[in-house]
Parts: sequence; C-alpha cells; structure tokens
Amino acid sequence: MSLESLLKELEGTSFKKLFSLENRVAVVTGGGGGICSAIAYGLAEFGADVALLDINLNNLVMVKEFLKKIFPNRRVEVYQVDVTNYEQAAQVVNKIVSDFGKIDILVNCHGIGQWVPAEEMRLEDWKRMIDINLTGVFIMCQLVGKQMIKQRYGKIINIASMSGHIVNTPQRQSHYNTSKAGVIHLTKSLAAEWAQYNVYVNSVSPGYTVTPLVENLLKEKPEIAEVWKSLTPLKRFAKPVDIVGAVIFLASEASNYVTGADIVVDGGYTIW
Repeated sequence: MSLESLLKELEGTSFKKLFSLENRVAVVTGGGGGICSAIAYGLAEFGADVALLDINLNNLVMVKEFLKKIFPNRRVEVYQVDVTNYEQAAQVVNKIVSDFGKIDILVNCHGIGQWVPAEEMRLEDWKRMIDINLTGVFIMCQLVGKQMIKQRYGKIINIASMSGHIVNTPQRQSHYNTSKAGVIHLTKSLAAEWAQYNVYVNSVSPGYTVTPLVENLLKEKPEIAEVWKSLTPLKRFAKPVDIVGAVIFLASEASNYVTGADIVVDGGYTIW
C-alpha cells in the first residue's frame, strides 16, 4: 500500500466510532462485585445493553438500579447464577439469548481469593478455587462461545490477574496463582480455536485493586498495603475504574486485530 492510498483510506475514518458499543449486548459475570460493576458501567456508557450475573442477588439488584438511574436508555437485566453449575449456567445463557436476542460480549469477571500456605491448604480449598476461578470461566466461555460461533461474531474478555504471571508477595496463594495462570492460557487456547469464527478471546490481568473486600483487608493489615505499594512503580493501588479502559478496548471494534492477548494493568508491578 502506498502512502497516497493509505491517506485516501484514512479520509473520513472515525476512530471514535471504533470504541462504540451501540446495539451490543454484554454479559458480565460477578456483576455484583467492585471491578465487575465498574466494567458494567463502562460498557453501558459506551452503548451496550448489559446482562449482569452473580450468585448474590441483592448486589445484582443494587448495581442494576444504579445503572438504570445513570443510563435510563440502556437495558439492564440481572440473573442469579452459580457459574460452576453447568446446567444452571446453561439455563441462564439460554434465557439471556431469549431476552436480548444475542450475546456480543462476555466479560468473565467473577472470582474468589484466599491466602493459605500450600503445606496447610485443604484439598477442598484447592478444588473450590479452581472450580470458581477457572472451571467457571471455561463453562461460561463454552456456553456463550457456542452462541457466538452461531453468530459468527463475539468478544470474550476474561479477567485474570498479574498473579497468573508472577508469584507476588507476601501472601501465599498457590491455588489462586494457578487458577489465574490457567485463565490466561485458556484464553490463548480459545482464541486460537475460535478465530475462524470471528470470535475474539482476550484477557485482562489487574494488579492490586481496591475493591470493598480488599479495602477491608488493608484496614486489618495496613503493613501489607505498604509492602504492595513499595513493589509497585506507580506507588498506588488501582481503582476499579482503572481496569475499565482495557475491557472497553477489547470489547470494541478497536481491537479487531487483537486475540489471544493478555493486557496487564498492574501499575508496573510485573516489570521489576
């Protein structure tokens, strides 16, 4: 391509439109949580209708009411579901397709954390972590992926963690680290398999992010906060809103040549 032909192609192009999510339907798991509710807000602001999934119905209703107040023209529906229960998750996905007609975007944002030394970890702790953080992501990817394959289009964003790349300190959480590393590799595997169907699969790996749960932890253990900040080049924690931009990019047409990628949003923690 010559420079002249490139410039002609650029003429009249609107890059702003690449980030628009108008007429898109987005599903957000863990929709009653801190990072997940911020992501839902961002998706709605950019134009998407949103289906919120969580096991906690009260939190879902609270987020729905908030979003409807801010974005009265957006459709927001809630679905109580345990994403580790395949039959239950399948019913909910079918209900969403029935309610909205399609699913364009899936953000797997649910997850749990726990600190426990490996030598003291109970097998049930390990299984629960893997079941929720990894198997639940696979279940939702598979169920929604089938719909996206039929549509010949879809954007899947899995929320992983910088802990999937490194062994961060001082907490001991081998099961959590393993689950998030699994999410990152699952993302790459699905991206390779589903590219032929125009289904994009990427992940976002946040660093230490101040959600209500983390905030309570830091109040109990303020010394941990200082350790984490000292190891982060930006010398601060992320806010849930800091994670939203990467998700919007991956959910939009702006990322149409991006699949199998993991965007690390960690304030520089993993570059040391």
